[in-house]
Amino acid sequence: MAVTVSDALLIDALNYLDITWDDIDTNRKVSGILARGMAFIDKAAGRPQDYTAEDLPRALLFDYARYARENATQDFVNNYLTELNSLRMYCEGEAAMYESDGAGDA
Repeated sequence: MAVTVSDALLIDALNYLDITWDDIDTNRKVSGILARGMAFIDKAAGRPQDYTAEDLPRALLFDYARYARENATQDFVNNYLTELNSLRMYCEGEAAMYESDGAGDA
């Protein structure tokens, strides 16, 4: 499934990355980085994440973009493994709680 990067998310990421100029090539590059980061984080979490809220998935995405701009995504994984694992455990716990609530209703 293709990941879509909203204009608002792109603008926020550009601000986070201190990119203050408006350039279509830079915007396209950062948008691609964000899409790849979203796909990576969604896979690590085990399900799609909400990147509009000021929460862990958004923070991870912006940091992923920072590392990707420096061609260092392998370092991102090493440096953020704890946060990625926490996100995964949170999502799994949430899914288990949802399943047990649903099973109790049947």
